[in-house]
Amino acid sequence: MPFLIAALAANGAAAQTRQSCGPREVVVERLASGYGETRQSIGLGTNNQLVEVFASDESGTWTITVTMPSGITCLVASGQAFEELAEALPAEGNDA
Repeated sequence: MPFLIAALAANGAAAQTRQSCGPREVVVERLASGYGETRQSIGLGTNNQLVEVFASDESGTWTITVTMPSGITCLVASGQAFEELAEALPAEGNDA
């Protein structure tokens, strides 16, 4: 993907000026229309930042985004060969 890496530590004003950040609706639409990626997982990070993983089952591409409380979303990582895993936790008492 041509516009991928944005620093997580960037403040809101600096992140908004980067090519890899934009309004969440625009970023999500671009991931869907350009790469066939849909949201696969979601979590809440520090300072109420929304962390999401988007991926395409067909192409295997994936993208991690962080959305600031202001609604600006930045791409922080991407790649290929996405696989969904359902790994069980090790049994209690097992140091695995």
